[in-house]
Amino acid sequence: MDQERKVVVGMKRRAIMFALLALITSPVCAATLSGAPRILDGNTIEIEQTNVRLSGIEAPETDQICLDAQGRKWACGVAARDELIKHSNGRKWNCHTKRVDEYSRTLGSCFIEGEDVNAWMIRSGWALSGWALSAGASHHTYAVYELVASTASVGLWSGAFIAPWDWRRRNRRTIIVGARSVPIDAQEVLLGAALLSEPPSPECLIKGTLERSGERIYHLPGQPGYEQIDMTKKRGERWLCSEAEAEATGWRKAAR
Repeated sequence: MDQERKVVVGMKRRAIMFALLALITSPVCAATLSGAPRILDGNTIEIEQTNVRLSGIEAPETDQICLDAQGRKWACGVAARDELIKHSNGRKWNCHTKRVDEYSRTLGSCFIEGEDVNAWMIRSGWALSGWALSAGASHHTYAVYELVASTASVGLWSGAFIAPWDWRRRNRRTIIVGARSVPIDAQEVLLGAALLSEPPSPECLIKGTLERSGERIYHLPGQPGYEQIDMTKKRGERWLCSEAEAEATGWRKAAR
């Protein structure tokens, strides 16, 4: 590779391909949930005491770190959540719900004053089109917004990052993507063992650990053994920003 890596074009090709295939629009569903939501992360909200996962999109995890245009680390997962909070600004949402995912979250498309929030997240560069993880072809239309965001170098596309689905199972073969170029040391920075030795934000102090059984356990500051948990040792460790986020994404609180 050149000293400054060439842009990974696979995601753009994917966007174009699925934009051309997007001949079927989303079926109309009755709005079943309405109100001002509590936003847990970039693609998960709580509305009417129901956890809703925005379908067809993949926002970065709240513990996810990206690189900016100058190659500096920043907490892009927390930023994606905060941008959604700002965009929502306490306004009423209407969510058209579908099926339930593996964490018992209701999947749905949500709207603020008629605007598609799922599409806004991708168009603004704070999420990717989750076509590979969606149940149906209806959300392939979101891929065109990903192309718009990458071309404009906004949000995550302002620098270099790991796709959210790859972040969760990252290893030395994980691809780093970016709108224009990827710094030569991007893999070293974003895949380094010590990357998550510190929380991505002062508010994200909950430690999530993956047990041998596959169970996901979260530990609060002050709980027995919390200080002894080394976040760099085992694959599957992650920082969480709230108990509500942890429980909505399948983590169980450690017994005291």
